[in-house]
Amino acid sequence: MAEKIFGKKVGKEVQAGDLVIASIDCAMGQDGTTPLAIQSFEEMNAQSVFDPGRIFFVIDHNAPSPMESVSRLHDRMRAFAQKFGIQVFDVGEGVCHELMVARGLVVPGDLVIGADSHTCTYGALGAFSTGVGSTELAVAMASGKLWFKVPETIRINLQGKLGIGVFSKDVILFIASYLGADGATYKAIEFHGPVIERLEVEERFTISNMAVEVGAKAGLMIPDSKVISWVQKRSRRTFEPVFPDDDAHYAEVIDIDCSLLVPQVALPHRVDTVKSVEEIGEIPIQEAFIGTCTNGRAKDLEVAAKVLAGKKVATGVRLIVAPASREVFLQALQMGWAEEIIKAGGVFVTPGCGPCVGTHQGVPGDGWNVISTANRNFKGRMGNKEAFIYLASPATVAASAIEGKIADPRKYL
Repeated sequence: MAEKIFGKKVGKEVQAGDLVIASIDCAMGQDGTTPLAIQSFEEMNAQSVFDPGRIFFVIDHNAPSPMESVSRLHDRMRAFAQKFGIQVFDVGEGVCHELMVARGLVVPGDLVIGADSHTCTYGALGAFSTGVGSTELAVAMASGKLWFKVPETIRINLQGKLGIGVFSKDVILFIASYLGADGATYKAIEFHGPVIERLEVEERFTISNMAVEVGAKAGLMIPDSKVISWVQKRSRRTFEPVFPDDDAHYAEVIDIDCSLLVPQVALPHRVDTVKSVEEIGEIPIQEAFIGTCTNGRAKDLEVAAKVLAGKKVATGVRLIVAPASREVFLQALQMGWAEEIIKAGGVFVTPGCGPCVGTHQGVPGDGWNVISTANRNFKGRMGNKEAFIYLASPATVAASAIEGKIADPRKYL
């Protein structure tokens, strides 16, 4: 799929390992990276952007602004966008990676760059999407092109059927433990098999989102009928899906039987240090976080609400929820999920990245154990190097909030 998408954007057949200059379909920047891209754009004396309708800025990482210096950066983004006619998704609209797909800005077959490492999320739609640095974003905004090395591809076949209490987050955490944090460095991953086919599109994003956690440039999935229908409801763009050839060559083919999977938990401070919830032992928690570009979508809040319904968050635990977008928050309100979460003792923050990046919301205290639905648990990731971050599915996080310790969600489902 990666080779065929690059071939379309270059205008000739390409193979893994080729260096190409390819036309991009759209570019995205968030408030942690875009100000630097604007600075680079101005330093290279660029006078215009290639197409303002295909560049998007999102203010989600520090939203609302926690300090005056950040407010100045936000204003710089707004002024640049107004000058060139670029759309800005401002405070409270949501996480960049939810907005890019839910607003129909990315379609199957696209080549997309974003100045954020989790841009690989859009691979669930059959697009080649990858994270770049701020300087690369500046070049792409000016020219509409960027250089790439066409990656080799690892194919992962996910066989079997997921059991009760096991979700797409558990699948990708297991894959991270299987491959290791650098197991797919500068490769693309294609996810195939009946497990993917059964997942709803929202659930697939979780897996593609974390492809970068094993070093991959992209995490691609077949744009099947579910994807086509999902995109057509959200986008006015015409598109041509890309599929791998039957005789496609892969650097590696991995078969994983997911039937025996149980809920998984990544331990501090590496995403590939993973244990099943059955073998994790007694680990008390002080904070639980549900949200982020990995697991802040409607399906995630629905699952969390089901676990929390009629229960109470344990004394001494803070449960923080950040919806992935304004629309997700409204749906949670309309469906009663938000009410269940709040009655249980949870608290909602502004739709956006929330505590994930550790700049302003939900910063844990010294020695705290945090269980989170985010994608990273590096030391200091949530703003305190003295805290310990565990990663799990929304169901596991909700169950843990109830019990005050890392807990198996299956008893609640």
